[in-house]
Amino acid sequence: MTVIGLDDTDSRERGMCTTHLAARVAERVREAGGDVERLLLVRLNPAVKHKTRGNAALAIHTDLDPKRAFELARDELEAAAETDDPKTNPGLVVAPHAPDETPDQVAVFARSAVREHLSREDAERRIEAADYRHAGWKNARGKIGALAAVGSWVAFAEWTYEHISYREAERWGTPREVDVESVFDAADDAYPAVWDTVDRGTGGAVCVPRTPCPILHGIRGDDPDAVRRVADRIDGEPVARTALFVTNQGTDAHLRDADLGTVEDDSGVAEGRAYRVTGTVVSKPETRRGGHVFFALADGRSELRCAAFEPTKRFRNRVRDLRAGDRITACGEVARGTLKLEKFAVRDLDTTELVTPSCSNCGRSMKSAGAGQGYRCRDCGTRADEKVEREVERELEPGWYEVPPEARRHIAKPLVRGGFDAPTHPER
Repeated sequence: MTVIGLDDTDSRERGMCTTHLAARVAERVREAGGDVERLLLVRLNPAVKHKTRGNAALAIHTDLDPKRAFELARDELEAAAETDDPKTNPGLVVAPHAPDETPDQVAVFARSAVREHLSREDAERRIEAADYRHAGWKNARGKIGALAAVGSWVAFAEWTYEHISYREAERWGTPREVDVESVFDAADDAYPAVWDTVDRGTGGAVCVPRTPCPILHGIRGDDPDAVRRVADRIDGEPVARTALFVTNQGTDAHLRDADLGTVEDDSGVAEGRAYRVTGTVVSKPETRRGGHVFFALADGRSELRCAAFEPTKRFRNRVRDLRAGDRITACGEVARGTLKLEKFAVRDLDTTELVTPSCSNCGRSMKSAGAGQGYRCRDCGTRADEKVEREVERELEPGWYEVPPEARRHIAKPLVRGGFDAPTHPER
């Protein structure tokens, strides 16, 4: 068996897509007489600043001879990679073993690539130690993702699927022709096995990209047959080729559990990583310029700023419903000292508030009797020493809340997939 790893061949401005290159390499492998067992699409750390777009690395699992597989993949990469883009630095790694025979050091590297920031030098040391064939273009940063793709089959246990349909080459960069009504009909029938196909709140077809890449639409879900059926039901322009990918999308593989700390404290949370942290809301959510919503979360020792940014749309209303005293678990990436919310779970709600007492005789609200002197009713003369607690009705309920499909990271787990530790309130 042979594993081909590819990364960093696309471009934000020029298009292309590493999944398309992987599909082309798979076709070349079959033409050369090899069998392709699976295509793997691995989303790496979404906080890496050097990523081209979705930070995806690809692997092809095949029985083709490693030397021949390397030659075919290198030829396809040289022909298709957008190396004119200064941010595109492709890498190719070919391993001469079965996917489940990956050395431990490579599997560890793959796990780290989803949660950490790694160096090309470290990747190359491990590549040489494992005696893998490899090639890089320009600064060869893509070797990091290519090696991670090689090791990911052993590194991760949870997988989902994506069926991708590609456009005819002459249509790349032009507006896509997709019948949105057919997308919604197919998505409704296949939900929840197929998810994040549409956003019913905005009416958008999430599965249809807005970039100049070769993808017409990508259908994600837990069942490979279901994602194929949804793709087949979508009406639109001609499809040039399709590919089914096994992927870590929708798994929360990027999140790690952590005690709430400061961004400077190594025992707490750090910049450019994603976490699942629990604490108490200690400030009223505040909507600032641009529509971003901020609040502070604390655990008694330290405090972390959290934010629901404008692109999360209606999710911000759930965040605005929080109040000081609520205990929650927050998930998201830390950037510039702020946790960018992807989802949160309400653990305990503060359902009382302190209010000015009412007079026991006339029922009117008392007035302050002066600094440190409590309250009194000006009509009846009755007194109270301090404010009293009153029950408050809350819009939020215990359980998990999430950003809508249009704002979801590729790797973030939709609530509809289940497996959460509290009731869920999925967005569709």
